[in-house]
Amino acid sequence: MHENSIPQNGHSPAQQALSALSLNTEDQGALDTLAECEVLVPVPDEVGEEQDSASGALSLPVIEKPGGEQLVPLFTSELRMSELLPFISRCTQVPLGVLASRWPTELSLTIDAGSADALTLNGEGVRELLGHRA
Repeated sequence: MHENSIPQNGHSPAQQALSALSLNTEDQGALDTLAECEVLVPVPDEVGEEQDSASGALSLPVIEKPGGEQLVPLFTSELRMSELLPFISRCTQVPLGVLASRWPTELSLTIDAGSADALTLNGEGVRELLGHRA
């Protein structure tokens, strides 16, 4: 990890990486750090706990934006998740690099939507930039 490419501002390593990427989208050290971090995947309340744990599969919450783009919101902290999705009470913690290596190309991903350093990638970008690092 290239520690000097990530600002030390009291945030988690994932949030520090997002801050660095908001300044330089090609910061390889920040991309590596982000891929190694765990992110929170919101679990809609309608997905039962029994169904969620019994299947072993992860249900991705998909938001459809105007124009038809399908987007999955991920978060670096419960606080950031609750700021945007206060109605979600559960989440699953997942290593981003592992999730990215299996990412469906038809879905975009946004990390910490609503924050100043949010990062959005299309499906191919998720796999290319984050998936091979895990």
